[in-house]
Amino acid sequence: MRLSRLLTALPEKKTRGALEVDVRGLTCDSRQVRPGDLFVAIKGLAADGHEFIPQAIARGAVACVVERGSLLPGSLNSPEFPLITVPDSRAALAYLAAAWHGYPARQMRVIGVTGTDGKTTTVNLVRSILGAAGHKAGMISTVNALIGDVAYDTGLHTTTPDALDVQRFLAQMVDAGTEYAVLEVTSHGLAQHRVTACDFDVAVVTNVTHEHLDYHGTYQSYLEAKSRLFRGLATAFRKPGTPKVAVLNADDNSFVHLRPIPADVHLTYGLDAPADVTTSEVSCTPEGITFVAHTPRGDFPVRTPLIGRFNVYNVLAAIAVGISQDVPFSAIQRGIEAVRGVVGRMERIDLGQPFTGVVDFAHTPNALQRALETVRALTQGRVIVVFGCAGLRDRSKRPIMGEIAGRLADRVVITAEDPRTEDLDAIMAQIAAGCEKAGRREGENYWRVGDRAEAIDFAVRMARPGDLVIVTGKGHEQSMCFGTTEFPWSDHQAVREALARHYPPS
Repeated sequence: MRLSRLLTALPEKKTRGALEVDVRGLTCDSRQVRPGDLFVAIKGLAADGHEFIPQAIARGAVACVVERGSLLPGSLNSPEFPLITVPDSRAALAYLAAAWHGYPARQMRVIGVTGTDGKTTTVNLVRSILGAAGHKAGMISTVNALIGDVAYDTGLHTTTPDALDVQRFLAQMVDAGTEYAVLEVTSHGLAQHRVTACDFDVAVVTNVTHEHLDYHGTYQSYLEAKSRLFRGLATAFRKPGTPKVAVLNADDNSFVHLRPIPADVHLTYGLDAPADVTTSEVSCTPEGITFVAHTPRGDFPVRTPLIGRFNVYNVLAAIAVGISQDVPFSAIQRGIEAVRGVVGRMERIDLGQPFTGVVDFAHTPNALQRALETVRALTQGRVIVVFGCAGLRDRSKRPIMGEIAGRLADRVVITAEDPRTEDLDAIMAQIAAGCEKAGRREGENYWRVGDRAEAIDFAVRMARPGDLVIVTGKGHEQSMCFGTTEFPWSDHQAVREALARHYPPS
């Protein structure tokens, strides 16, 4: 593609040099540059891509996109070399990636789901509902991307894939004849423009609670990052006959902030506050949830094998999306009932042991509280929780989560969860302070076991018949970060190995 044509995607730019060169690819990683590529220099948290422009040119980059005000190397002194200066190179990368793939988001309806907790489950529910209605629907979540019948891994840690990957996945969906793309949208993904140029038609929020304050600074800044999904509806490409819809949680603190943001249609859901989509006759059991859904189009019964009152909210959000897309009640019912669980979300591990084992992704105060309240109803015995808090992330939540665990679990095992370059003992001490505040005593009802595999083994050995062991914080993730290195890790595998050691098959 000619560089001059590609650059029409950028809303704001300054150009220099010969713009009629052919571009053969896009990249923001100097190590991956191939001859003919356009290199987009991005300022990252650990490194600045502008420092690697000479390497990119040496590897064959034919042009560079740089950020306004950046210091540029001498290799860009030649006035003939194509140089594009933009206000934000991350946003530029997203616009360029969309143009490179022929604006795939404009050829489908695109639904974005954001929030602190429940995003992945809600994305799966929405996709299942649309599929039950006969629509070809793909999805991109922090667990995987599903295009047709093919699943693609979206990374070792939970975050929205970068803009290049998002647009590539969307283009593959278009090629597969997809009608709907359902995207899980994180606050980092919004703040770092990973989903810019996705031209959303429906924006959904689950909740906005205490998380990622290490990155966003304040709750208000975190909430504002989430709101970008909703503000973007007004400027997104308009598809014929497709209204822009905002789906909001009327019970959540985010509602007051998000409701004034313009949209063609606002649909609210909730259990307590007045809302468009509500419930009655809610029954939560270890086998699942049943309730009657009340919607602007009428009422209908709902059954889901998902457990926990918090999943009622996720189901209601998905119902609201279905209502907005004119999905028949019968398809909404079938789609909800078909989602039997999501990897790493309240997932039972059963090797025949005389107690219940559960792996859950809960890594925020709100999610941990909801997880422990849910599993309490699943056992007559003790609840034993194994968890930690990530390094270089929101430090203020550590004693809060320790207090929640100490208050709601019978036994607490504090361990590692991606300590990164922080001191693990210091992280565990902050969590332990919360346990102490809840009246727990070390060695009696809470312990610190830094090695996560040993901590899980310790909890399994401690468990008696009828107890429940829940391991939280990692869920679906397949790596754990120590220092700056990601090491292979799986809570599922660690739990199974501990169970096999102590409860070998007969």
